[in-house]
Amino acid sequence: VVSTQSTGSSGINAEYGKQWYQRRVRGSRAQGGGKTMPSKLARKMYEQGKPQSYMSFNTCYKDTGLWGAYGVCERQDDAVRVFCDTIQGEWRRLFRAVSPGEVQRAKNMLKTMMLSQCDGTTAVCEDIGRQMLTYGRRIPLAEIDARIEAVTPAVLKRVMGEYVYDRDPVVIGLGSTEGLPEYGLMKNMMSSPLD
Repeated sequence: VVSTQSTGSSGINAEYGKQWYQRRVRGSRAQGGGKTMPSKLARKMYEQGKPQSYMSFNTCYKDTGLWGAYGVCERQDDAVRVFCDTIQGEWRRLFRAVSPGEVQRAKNMLKTMMLSQCDGTTAVCEDIGRQMLTYGRRIPLAEIDARIEAVTPAVLKRVMGEYVYDRDPVVIGLGSTEGLPEYGLMKNMMSSPLD
C-alpha cells in the first residue's frame, strides 16, 4: 500500500470545496473498473494494470487537511514506481490541461454523491454533525450548489499551484516498497511546472 499526499486546506477555508473537484476528476479504480471509466486517470491505471486499486482522497479537519491518493500494488519491481509516477503525472496534467468537460463531469458527480449521501435520517444527522465539526455551521444546499458551480479549470489550476506544487509531499509505504521512488525524486516532481 502506497499513499502520496499533500497538505490540503482546512474545512473552514474557502479553498476546501475546490479540492473536492480534483478528487472527482482524479477518480478511483477498484478491481472491476475498466477502460470505460470517466476519469482519465482511472482509464490509464486500468490500461497499465497497476495498481490493483487506488482511491483519491480529500480529508479536512478544522485547521488543516490532507489531499492525495493511495494505491494497493502487486509485489512487482515497477508497480509502486509506476503508481507514484502516474499519480504525480496526473497532478501535473490537472495543473496544465484539465478540460471544462472534466470539470463539469466532476461537478455532476460531486452533486450526485453529496445528495445520495443524505438519503435517510441517519445519513442526514451524520452530515449535519460533519458540517458542524468542519465548518461550524450547516451549509444550505443552495450555497453548496453555488460553490460547486463557481469552480472552473482556472480555479483548479490556481488551487493546484497553491496546495500541491512546491510543497513537500507526504509519502507512506507499507509492505513491499522496494520500488518506491526516492523521496527527493518525488519532491522534484512536485516542483512548480512551467505554464
